[in-house]
Amino acid sequence: MHIAVIGLSHHTAPVEVRERLSITDETLPNSLRSLMAVQEVQEASILSTCNRLEIYTLLRQPDAGIAAMARFLSDRSGLPATALKPHLFVLHHAEAIDHLLRVAAGLDSLVLGEGQILAQVKKMARLGQEHKSTGPILGRLLNQAVSTGKRVRSETRLGKGAVSISSAAVELAQLKCAQEQGKQHPVNLGEETVAVVGCGRMGRLLVQHLAAKGCTALTLVNRTTTRAEALAKDFPQLTIRCVGLEQLAEELARSSMVFTSTAAKTPMLTRALLEQLTPIRRLKLFDIGVPRNVTADVAAVDGVEAYDVDDLEEVVARNREARQATAKVAEALLRQDAEDFLAWWDGLEAVPVLNRLRRTLDEVREQELLKALSRMGPDLSAREKNVVEALSKGIVNKVLHGPVTRLRGPMERQKRLQQLQVLCELFDLNQVETS
Repeated sequence: MHIAVIGLSHHTAPVEVRERLSITDETLPNSLRSLMAVQEVQEASILSTCNRLEIYTLLRQPDAGIAAMARFLSDRSGLPATALKPHLFVLHHAEAIDHLLRVAAGLDSLVLGEGQILAQVKKMARLGQEHKSTGPILGRLLNQAVSTGKRVRSETRLGKGAVSISSAAVELAQLKCAQEQGKQHPVNLGEETVAVVGCGRMGRLLVQHLAAKGCTALTLVNRTTTRAEALAKDFPQLTIRCVGLEQLAEELARSSMVFTSTAAKTPMLTRALLEQLTPIRRLKLFDIGVPRNVTADVAAVDGVEAYDVDDLEEVVARNREARQATAKVAEALLRQDAEDFLAWWDGLEAVPVLNRLRRTLDEVREQELLKALSRMGPDLSAREKNVVEALSKGIVNKVLHGPVTRLRGPMERQKRLQQLQVLCELFDLNQVETS
């Protein structure tokens, strides 16, 4: 058995590559079925967010399994393997485990310490169970990751005041407005005519952070106005208009600032659409959707500035340095949790040998029990026979208790393998696998 992760993230791939590998809730079941159909894959789970696509697997054969995963990613993205390979990372065994724990803790996020990723890891664990693609190994690892993520947030200050992708987008908007005015510090957004396209979780966070940055009125644009109206009710301090997507062009024409975050598979804001609205005096577009909601060429339209998730680095770099000391404390917690999981997982290597040992001793026990009962004669009652049998089982359990406890407990892997080999030789068991 071999744990591995293959994927890409904001560290390794630009948004135009990441969006081609985005897996939605609707396509996830088919993706998991495709992975589980691969002979080398025993368990699999997928983490797909705006900043990463990662596949966690338990493999029978590491090399063949990773090659199959790379083909899956290439087929899904439509990119040739040679074009995709430079953006992929592959981690094995302890490194894969460390990586997942760091992801759940927010230590690998674009925004250090952001909390939304923990909810996404929880969702990954739940969906793996629902679709039966995770088993005892990955299931336990994902649960450990969730537990570690919670522990980091409760025992350190990493999550205190942490910005999210949504709040970073609002802060970027403030920064760009300040630069436009020749100022060094972010400015209040109260004078902007703001629209938010999309009323999902990210849209809600955008409204929340816009309100915190001085915005007093905005327009919500959504496929269904009822969902927009439901969101508006949660922000009674704001003056909010709610319109459908059919009025998007009209809102673009009247807005100075538009934030987009929808699950649309294709961009809804294009250069052609914006050119129909010209002349545009001043319009800033902030797209935090992946796949992107805004095409890359809109910035060619006069009066339009466009930013996507990769442009948030300008903001988050300012927050990263202040969190480095706290991150070091979190890293120490992660190391302990990773070591505990590895000790548990390494202990599983002893199970097949211990099971064979138990079967061997049970065969001996049953043979000797039959001999003993035959010598005692026919007058032995059923109760007395049961007592003698229970005694024989108890002796076997006592004999096994010490070896089972030690061989499944914390121990260096090589030492465990050596002791298992000795056990196999002493009791004439089958050869234990050491890979």
